[in-house]
Amino acid sequence: MKNILVAIMMGSKSDLPTMQEAATILKDFGVGYEMKVLSAHRTPKETAEYAEGLKAEGVKVVICGAGGSAALAGVVAAHTLLPVIGIPIESVLNGLDSLLSTVQMPPGVPVGAVAIGKPGAKNAALLALRILALSDSKIAKKLEKFREDQRQQILKQTI
Repeated sequence: MKNILVAIMMGSKSDLPTMQEAATILKDFGVGYEMKVLSAHRTPKETAEYAEGLKAEGVKVVICGAGGSAALAGVVAAHTLLPVIGIPIESVLNGLDSLLSTVQMPPGVPVGAVAIGKPGAKNAALLALRILALSDSKIAKKLEKFREDQRQQILKQTI
């Protein structure tokens, strides 16, 4: 896992179209990541083992996407002290079920939650980058440029 700063996990391969949004942003910023399919319910032992080994591998932030009961982020947060960002994946109740499962963590096991679906995946990557920027000035400078580019895009719009 060399130069992998962000671990991206999803409960099922069907979550990939959403999670790819996070991967694309990390790639655009030149930040190393790894994607894994591990389920809180179907592969609990492997999920716990993976989460427990991330810090030793140099990972700094974990992004987890899951639908339905959306337990993945919470399970990962229970097995690591790394920051965990949960992305609720659109599911049976348009992702509301996933959102509620992601944000309702018991005290002591925090999970940062973002919006449902692809917008949430984009913000999860940007939040991970902000966390990394606290100790990496290159990432901080890229984030500043990203923000300025967004600002300029809005200012160029006319009605």
